[in-house]
Amino acid sequence: MKKIFLTALLATGLLATAQVQQNTPPQINVSGEGKVLVMPDLVDISIGVTNTGADAATVKKANDQAIDAAIKYLKSQKLDPKDYQTQRVSLNKTYDYDKKKYNFIAQQTIMIHLKDITKYDALMLGLTDAGVNTINGVTFKTSKEEQYETEARIKAIADARKKAEDYTKALGQPLGKALMVTDNSQTYYPVVRNMAMMEKGMAADGAQETLAPGEITITANVQISYALGN
Repeated sequence: MKKIFLTALLATGLLATAQVQQNTPPQINVSGEGKVLVMPDLVDISIGVTNTGADAATVKKANDQAIDAAIKYLKSQKLDPKDYQTQRVSLNKTYDYDKKKYNFIAQQTIMIHLKDITKYDALMLGLTDAGVNTINGVTFKTSKEEQYETEARIKAIADARKKAEDYTKALGQPLGKALMVTDNSQTYYPVVRNMAMMEKGMAADGAQETLAPGEITITANVQISYALGN
């Protein structure tokens, strides 16, 4: 009896699968990509202060003084308080095996969202004078992100349809309507990292240019299923 039940259940499952396959219209699945190259007009800057010494209190005090001066400098430049934020604060004890003694390393990181990219060099010079001695990296962005993402999506759809038309033309079958559209886009901004230690007076000339923004790429990726005609 149990075998009969299992056989009937299996038959029912196979029948259901066959009906689904029969009801599924012939289709073609393609992917499309759209890219828009733009000049960045925003930059996120990760800067920090690092101090090392044998006494924890002295090291932390030196770090706090430099960070205090850096924040006061940012305020003097009329940056919106929402455009800079403390990211990480640490005080670690390490052991120097060569000198056979302990040291303390104090670090603090601030992320700055600079809305006028032309002020980068002057801002970094002022922060260096304030005591900032580390650049963790910069990320270029655009203030028209939504606009360019829309353009990239339209290009991705056109790219997918062109592929589908190429395939159906080769097959000798008409291309039907879109059955499903899946957006696989992920916004990614490359980060320029150098982990550089900055030194006082590294840019004596305030007109010095040290940032080359280049272009950033806004990308959209889409997966589309089209009905395939007879």
